[in-house]
Amino acid sequence: MIHTLQNQPTSAQIKDMLQEYEATIKIVVDIRLRILAGGGEMHSDCESVLLDDGSEQDDLWGANWYPDEKRIEFESLINIRPRLGNRSILIQSEDLRQKIESVTREIFGGAS
Repeated sequence: MIHTLQNQPTSAQIKDMLQEYEATIKIVVDIRLRILAGGGEMHSDCESVLLDDGSEQDDLWGANWYPDEKRIEFESLINIRPRLGNRSILIQSEDLRQKIESVTREIFGGAS
């Protein structure tokens, strides 16, 4: 199940988001609105939810959140954006990684 979050998720929401992958939550972060969508099978599922809610494509970046380790992996097919300078599934810009990490830790940081 996909949840759109701007605040710390509840334990029930985390459990929902872990339905597809036992130890990983697929997330897409809107770096402008400072929200994220998490859960589902693919990053594109989260991306669609945020786009439907009014996010702009250029503001959305995919990653994986590992709740047990509180670790972020900056990897997703939706990150391949040559016109924005990212030619890989990995987010190459350190500045962009820091923005994504800031939002992700703000939302998931204290969640368990």
